[in-house]
Amino acid sequence: MIDCHVHLWDPAAGFPWIRPGSEHHHTFGEGDLERSGAGLGLAGAVLVEASRGDAGETMALSELRRRRPDLVAGYVANLHVHGAAGPDRFRTLLADLGDLRPNGMRLGGASWADVPEPARALVSVLEDAGTVLELNLHQGAFGAAADIAARHPGLTVVVDHLGNPPAPGTPAAGEWYRDAERAAASPNVVVKISGLLTQQNGLRGQRLAHLVRHVVDLLGPDRCLIGSDWPICLPRGSRADSLAASRPGLAHLTDDQRDRVLLTNAVRVYGLRAGRPRG
Repeated sequence: MIDCHVHLWDPAAGFPWIRPGSEHHHTFGEGDLERSGAGLGLAGAVLVEASRGDAGETMALSELRRRRPDLVAGYVANLHVHGAAGPDRFRTLLADLGDLRPNGMRLGGASWADVPEPARALVSVLEDAGTVLELNLHQGAFGAAADIAARHPGLTVVVDHLGNPPAPGTPAAGEWYRDAERAAASPNVVVKISGLLTQQNGLRGQRLAHLVRHVVDLLGPDRCLIGSDWPICLPRGSRADSLAASRPGLAHLTDDQRDRVLLTNAVRVYGLRAGRPRG
């Protein structure tokens, strides 16, 4: 298995969203990440930016990928922080990083309309470079992914956290289902089954399994990834608990289909060089 969504941070280095006194307000380093994966049979992890707020985070993630390829199979950096420098500088950065360039770049916000234009202007650079665009939008993530995928057919768009579905039974939930169907019609949209303990409105049991199965069946097992959202998940469960939460929704798949969701899709989508499972 490759865990496609983990974070590391040190609040002293920035990360203004981590408030003093909160459950996340302490350092999570590479040793913590390694210990959290003990016994899970992981072949690696995709390290995702944690909104440090500066371009230096990209270089820090790159350096960790260089030092610990046994632990970090790839990384997704923050696209927002490179917007001000412009497309030419960003293109040069990717070229200079070479084999250590990001496997993906992430945009986030309340909705696509809230993403600043300088950051949006870099999306075409990602398409040219063959680098994944990742979306973590609180509203309309699947709809935005479908629109971007149509404008950039050579770009792979990964949607985090099942597209952050709203509470069931609300008008927004109906829009989420319709947008998910639009995204499913775009072959270059991929979804992460991630954040199941923290992002899914407290769904548990069969309701959560139904949601996961719906997305997997809609996009197909070749377009799904899995991620723990560690250490965000810790107030509600361990990394193992978060990854295990997906199992009931994947139970109907064949062994080969499940292997794609858990491992081989990540290698293909992010262009990873995955190692052997550890422990």
